Amino acid sequence: MSWQKLLEWDARFSTRLRLGERPGLLRKLAILLAHSGDSWFWLLGLALIWYRGTDYWRERAVQLIIGILITAVLVMLIKLIVRRRRPEGEWGSIYRNTDPHSFPSGHAARATMLTVLALYMGPTWFGVVLLIWMPIMALARVAMGVHYLTDVFGGVIIGLIIGLGGLWHLSG
Repeated sequence: MSWQKLLEWDARFSTRLRLGERPGLLRKLAILLAHSGDSWFWLLGLALIWYRGTDYWRERAVQLIIGILITAVLVMLIKLIVRRRRPEGEWGSIYRNTDPHSFPSGHAARATMLTVLALYMGPTWFGVVLLIWMPIMALARVAMGVHYLTDVFGGVIIGLIIGLGGLWHLSG
């Protein structure tokens, strides 16, 4: 399969998953899930954990914040190189205006990295919750029309690499 054929298939299949223009409860849930991976949300939450948490949680918060920052830099560098335009659509103007490029999905990369690190660092329940949430949130990004399926897949691969690198660093 040629690269062009893959991109055409990706655009067709991703369009079938779209909920962005359909009113209803499923759309509202997809919006909530799509936003739940926003970096500001995670950074604010982790900052609060650092500020109010025990030493156990402070250490984890700092490690996850560092992971988020590394992920953001790597994703933005790749986006500037690849320059794939986001799918056409009306929802997600904040993403479309601040970052017009879709590959790779920063949300999927960040969520995957967080999941890998959380599964290692614990507590177990936190890692399991992220493991369930991560693919649902990533697919919500496709459903809302701000990413193609391959953007999410690429983000997951990048998140795995960064997460595994973080595990190597934390265990060494």
